[in-house]
Amino acid sequence: MATAPAPSNLPIFYKDLLPLSSVDHADWKARPLDRADFLISQHAVPLTSDEFVAASRFYPIVFSAGDNPVPLALMGLNEGVNTFVDAEGKLINPVYVPAYIRRYPFLLARLRPDSEELSLCFDPTADALGKFDEGDDLFTDGKPSDATNAILQFCQNFEEAGQRTGAFVEELKKADLLMDGEVSIQQEGNPQPFVYRGFQMVDENKLRELRGDVLRKMMQNGMLPIIFAHLFSLQLMREVFAEQVKSGKMPQVTEAPTAEAPTA
Repeated sequence: MATAPAPSNLPIFYKDLLPLSSVDHADWKARPLDRADFLISQHAVPLTSDEFVAASRFYPIVFSAGDNPVPLALMGLNEGVNTFVDAEGKLINPVYVPAYIRRYPFLLARLRPDSEELSLCFDPTADALGKFDEGDDLFTDGKPSDATNAILQFCQNFEEAGQRTGAFVEELKKADLLMDGEVSIQQEGNPQPFVYRGFQMVDENKLRELRGDVLRKMMQNGMLPIIFAHLFSLQLMREVFAEQVKSGKMPQVTEAPTAEAPTA
């Protein structure tokens, strides 16, 4: 999921990318964001397969449409709707926060297309790094501080999780387990149901029909618990819809837009 720092090809949330430099940012500090403005209008967030079990307690987990599906945690059922944050971008209730969100504003990126080396970069438009009076030093005596090394390790772990996620999705595709998803939700007092499409999900019928050796392999490599977490999470679609109704964020259309996969 690493993305080259090209403004025209940035992953969601990121408006710009700069490499973290011991020269340019020698006296900079990092401070935690007390709000996530970037989440207010974001209805779907990329998720790694490592997170399925933890995330399935709070979010419906689906796969984006297209030939290169990406797992997504749904924070709303319609584009521009997020039922988990308030108007200021603060979490309404304690929930599991996907690593993709926690990684922001940092990102490992290839600075040169001809090199496989990844460098730690950040979004300079985020109010998390700068010449602050308070916060964690990014550099100490010209070298990365403990805080920066921890950030780098987190980003490296995220990259590795992203590779495992890619392998997981490829196995799903190889077994032909993904199908176009659809959910119909009937709201009381409304004669027409709200129908949501534009995503993929695991086909339970095909899962049940898999050969024994394929199922055994999926059990041994840890895929089955991840698949079940995804399937169990789908029941939360109606809870998210109910939150949209409760908060007055009713969809204006009866078909959800296709969720776009982040650029890899």
